[in-house]
Amino acid sequence: MAHQLSGSVELAVIAFPGSKFKGDIAPALGELVDSGIVTILDLVFVSKGEDGTIVSLELSDLDDDDAGPYMDIDGSVNGLLTEEDLEMAGEALEPGSSAAMIVWENTWSRRLVDAIRNSGGRLVAHDRLDAETVQAALTAATD
Repeated sequence: MAHQLSGSVELAVIAFPGSKFKGDIAPALGELVDSGIVTILDLVFVSKGEDGTIVSLELSDLDDDDAGPYMDIDGSVNGLLTEEDLEMAGEALEPGSSAAMIVWENTWSRRLVDAIRNSGGRLVAHDRLDAETVQAALTAATD
């Protein structure tokens, strides 16, 4: 039986120079999962060769050294990201670089989303702003 979603769902594409998937983000991602802030719905790695060839890899396709840090992260469902999604992410990469594509449910938002639905409301707009953009706006506003 599929997981019933009630929180907001996000897709993050995190690009890295080089073609090796280091596990440096795995502990931080694991903390988010372990604390109930997010639930991982899909996790796929994409790389773009120097010749422009795009390859996508599921966690099970990685060698033990690359996959190891991610193996303890609970929840990877797999299958949500389409070939078109993976190709689009790969096209955006520089040759010789790689990316992690992560789909997660914001489990922290479940209660709020349920309250909105139960009160007859509906979300009509939602956007994410990166920290640098907000910091620049805050700096400009205080100058």
